[in-house]
Amino acid sequence: MTDRERVQAALRHQQPDRVPYDIQFTVPARTRMADYYDDPDFASKLGNCFVWLRPHPPGARFEEVGPDIWADEFGVQWDRHVDKDIGVVCNRLVTPDNVAGFGFPDPHDPARYASFDDVIAAHPDKTVLVSLGFSLFERAWTLAGMENVLMAMAGDACFAHALLDRILEFNLTIIENACTHEIDIFRFGDDWGQQRGLLMGPELWRRFIKPRFQAMCQAVKAHGKITMLHCCGKVDEIFPDLIECGLDIFNPFQPEVMDVFDIKRTYGNDLTFYGGISIQRTLPFGTVGQVRDEVRRLLDAVGEQGGYIASPSHDIPGDARPENIAAMIDVLQNQ
Repeated sequence: MTDRERVQAALRHQQPDRVPYDIQFTVPARTRMADYYDDPDFASKLGNCFVWLRPHPPGARFEEVGPDIWADEFGVQWDRHVDKDIGVVCNRLVTPDNVAGFGFPDPHDPARYASFDDVIAAHPDKTVLVSLGFSLFERAWTLAGMENVLMAMAGDACFAHALLDRILEFNLTIIENACTHEIDIFRFGDDWGQQRGLLMGPELWRRFIKPRFQAMCQAVKAHGKITMLHCCGKVDEIFPDLIECGLDIFNPFQPEVMDVFDIKRTYGNDLTFYGGISIQRTLPFGTVGQVRDEVRRLLDAVGEQGGYIASPSHDIPGDARPENIAAMIDVLQNQ
């Protein structure tokens, strides 16, 4: 089977010849592994089953506007003095007074999608994934401040609805344009959870997030594409809602906050799970033997009869031990 065929089988909840996998790194972890392997190009040899595309104009996703201060295409500024991958938002752009007139980027800009066809043609045996990060709640709080958005959900519904509707309109246009290309999966990145549950609770999530997330899923499905959500934290209480919305793949499937084996038994007929390898416990603090055992158990139990894409439960952080990462890679490559 090709990598693409493996993913397609897993998504049909059929057993592929081996479990498809995908491994992504933070900047510090990638640097450490390049040193460990003595190969700066090691990542291209992992055997990942996916090719990632992002619907941003070239060079516009982030631009350095000051020492370790990076601005995204909305004008949100990220302080990367500590976190070199994303950073911490250090400005506020949207308020109830300017939400209607605040200038959004142009989702129709053809430069966003100009590379898609060439990349797709160059990787016929890979699954093509378009990733739209900070796609709804996260885009709202980056623009208006997390405390302000959460308080608006509780006490200023007009502002919350107005901001989220503007983001939804932008996203639907991105989806429409991206899905005219021969992609396989459209991935939304939108963290709603923390280690103990939903940040805003299930009632407010259902009021403000669910209908808009459902609209985005249905827009993807109207083009015959697969939907995927990256959502950190303990959010399994809304898995039935996500299935109702039309979600196909859930990521990152964190073993620290949910029983991944029970979740697969409960929801495995409706969802494919992508992740599951612990980045908070096993990769940074486990032994090589423990890493091998955990990965093999996930492949055997969660990967049985498809419905699983093996992956660390987020981009691998800088404190993961290189020998543990190498052990994980070895098990995945030698199924």
